[in-house]
Amino acid sequence: MFNKILIANRGEIAVRIVRAARELGVETVAVYSEADRDALHVALADEAICIGPARAASSYLNMNNILSAAVATGAQAIHPGFGFLSENSKFARLCEEMNIKFIGPSASVMDMMGDKINARAEMIKAGVPVTPGSKGEVHTTDEAVKIAEEIGYPIMLKASAGGGGKGIRKVNNVEELVPAFEAATAEAKAAFGNGAMFIERMIFPARHIEVQILGDQHGHTIHLGERDCSLQRNNQKVLEESPSVAIGHTLREKICTAAVKAAAHVGYENAGTIEFLLDETSGNFYFMEMNTRVQVEHPVTEFVSGVDIVKEQIRIAAGSELSVKQEEIVFKGHAIECRINAENPKFNFAPSPGKITSLFLPSGGVGLRVDSAMYAGYTIPPYYDSMIAKVIVHGENRFEALMKMQRALMEFDIEGVTTNIDFQLELIADPYVVAGDYDTSFLGNVFLPEYLKED
Repeated sequence: MFNKILIANRGEIAVRIVRAARELGVETVAVYSEADRDALHVALADEAICIGPARAASSYLNMNNILSAAVATGAQAIHPGFGFLSENSKFARLCEEMNIKFIGPSASVMDMMGDKINARAEMIKAGVPVTPGSKGEVHTTDEAVKIAEEIGYPIMLKASAGGGGKGIRKVNNVEELVPAFEAATAEAKAAFGNGAMFIERMIFPARHIEVQILGDQHGHTIHLGERDCSLQRNNQKVLEESPSVAIGHTLREKICTAAVKAAAHVGYENAGTIEFLLDETSGNFYFMEMNTRVQVEHPVTEFVSGVDIVKEQIRIAAGSELSVKQEEIVFKGHAIECRINAENPKFNFAPSPGKITSLFLPSGGVGLRVDSAMYAGYTIPPYYDSMIAKVIVHGENRFEALMKMQRALMEFDIEGVTTNIDFQLELIADPYVVAGDYDTSFLGNVFLPEYLKED
C-alpha cells in the first residue's frame, strides 16, 4: 500500500478521497488554487500545496505544477478524481514516466476508450452491440450529410474526443444538419482541441443505463450493477438511481455481462463505467461510451453493492487483487442520488456563487449520506463547476428511497446562495418520476416546461 497519495482535484470528490485514504492508513496531499485556499479538502488533508491562480488552466489543469507538488511532497501516487485531468492520457503517461502511480487505467487504454471511434471499433471486436453510425471521424458537412442519409434521421452528432455533454447535437433532418454540425464542431474544438465529429443514429425513446466495473492488475474484472442516469438536462445528469426500474433480471444480466466483456477485452484496470443506451421500444441496448474514471454518481452503487469504490481504486493501483469476487456481491435495496448545484433553475440554471451564510445538512437515520465540501462561511468560487453537494439515500425499495430523499431535501437548508434543492424536490415528486416512467428526453421536454410555467 502507498504511504502517501496526492489528490489532483477539489470539492466533494477531493474530500471523499481524503476520507477513503485515511481509512486505509494512507497520508494525503491536497493541491489547491488560490481561490480554494480555505476549501475543506485543504483543511482535511495531511499536507496541502498551492498549485496556481484561480483559473483551472493555471492550477487544476497545470500538469507540471501538480507533478512538481507530488515530487516535492514524496507522494507515490496521484488520484485524479473526476473532471480536470482524470481522463487525460498525457497526464497519465507523465505520471508513468516519473514513476508516480496514476490511480486509474493506463494511458494506452485511456487513449483507446477515450476516443469514440476507437472505442466503437474495440466494442465490435469484443462482441458488444453498438449503434449504427459513422465508421470513422467526420470532418466536413458534406461527409455528414452523406452518412446521415445512409443511417437515417434522427441522428446524434458527438465530438469524437469529447465527454461531459460537450459537442453534442440532436439533428432531426437535413435542414438542421449543417448549422448543428458547425456549432458542435466549434464547441468540441474549444473544449477538447479537436473538432472531429462522430455520427450515430439516435435511439429514441431511450434510457441511459451505465454499468460500474472494477478491474485489477491480476486479470480479474467484475461489475457492481447498473445505474439509471436518464434524468438529464442538456446531456448533464441531474438525478441517478440504482437499480434501474426499466430492466428486469434477464436484461440486467445481459447488460452487466456485456460491460464486463467490454472492460476485460481492453485489459481495463481500476474503476470505470460502461455506458449504454437502452431502446425501450425494442429492448435492445447499445454501447455508447466508456468513462475511464470514478463517476460523480458512484455512491448509489456503493449503497446497493456494499463496495467502497474509492478504496478499491487505491488498493488496485497499489497492486492488490480485488477485495471481492463477483459471486460474493449481493445487491440490496434501492439508492438515489440528487445533485445539489449552486444555480437558479428559474433563470436558465444560471450559476449562483457566493458566501454560504448559514448551512444545515440533512443527517440521521439509516441509509442517508451527503457528500459535500461546504461549510457555513465558505465562499463558493465562480471559477468551477456549480455542484456543491450530493444527497444519496438507500431504502429497502424504491418507494422508501424516494420518501427518504424527500425528507432529506426538505431538511437541507442553505442560505446566501441560490440552489436547485426545490427543483429536485419537485422532480422526485413528479408522478412520472415516482412511477419510473421517464426517458432521456423527459426532463427537458416534459418536466421543465411545466416547472417553468408555474411562475
